[in-house]
Parts: sequence; C-alpha cells; structure tokens
Amino acid sequence: MSISFFLILVVFPAAMAYAAASDMVSMTISNRLCLVLVAGFAICAGSVGLSWMQLGWHLAAGFLVLGVTFGFFAAGWIGGGDAKLAAVTALWFGFDQLLPYLFISAVAGGVLTLALLSLRSMPLPRPALGWSWAQRLHDKDEGVPYGIALAFAALVVLPETAIWRAAIGS
Repeated sequence: MSISFFLILVVFPAAMAYAAASDMVSMTISNRLCLVLVAGFAICAGSVGLSWMQLGWHLAAGFLVLGVTFGFFAAGWIGGGDAKLAAVTALWFGFDQLLPYLFISAVAGGVLTLALLSLRSMPLPRPALGWSWAQRLHDKDEGVPYGIALAFAALVVLPETAIWRAAIGS
C-alpha cells in the first residue's frame, strides 16, 4: 500500500470523522488536527506527483477559503475551527471540487441546524441529562457544530477529487 493510498483512504477520512466528533462533543476542532491534514496533504501531493502548477492551485484554493472563512469568523458567523477545517479541506480538493464541497457543506449545515433547532425545542431525554456534551448541544444559546457538516461534505466529495484518483491509481 502506497503512502498516498494510506493517506487518502485512512488518514483523511479518520481526521474528518475525528473533527466531526470533536466538534459535536466539545464545539472545538483542534489546531493539531488541521496541521496533520496539512502535513498529510503535503506528503500525499508529493507522493502522487502533483506539479508545481497543480500544487499552486491547491494552495490558492486553501488560502481563498481561509480568507473568506476568517472573515466569517471575525463577523461571528462561524467558529475558528470551522474556518480552519474548511480551508484545509479546500487545500486537499483544490478548485476542482471546491464548489461541490461548499454546496454540500451548506446543505448539510442547514439540515444540521434545522435538526438541532427542532431537538432544542424538546426536553432533553433523561439519560442524556448527565452528558455535558448533550446539554451543550441542547442549549439554545450555543452555536451549531458546523464541523459535522464540513466533515460530511468532505467525505462525500473526496472520491470525486483529482488527488483521490491519483492516490488510488485510477
């Protein structure tokens, strides 16, 4: 198994699952996780032989999304972890699948938000009363763990990306 194959089939999906779970439980996405994803991309890009031009476009996509999402964070619309996760995912996908990723993220985020609003209007089930993360999710004054939607969209779009095709050899 090549390193790029391992990174694209194991590390990236595991990191996205961890980001979603972490955001759900603690409303945070670790800087370390984002750094692991950046390093994983660098190794994968080198392993699959991305040209300097292709690498530049991937970097441009990541920095563009970072700039936009940092503005969203500064406005208080999203969390800092969400901004970093969206940007590092854009780095992996480049412009090739950026719009589908952002569209699916928006739809999944809307569904997640509506589901949370609906659940927050009902009483928290008795077994969940002792779970601090469930109480936080149920709190009407808390935000939405948007990392769940970002990770979901990343996993949906990943098989359509050029880096996926290069890593699995198709």
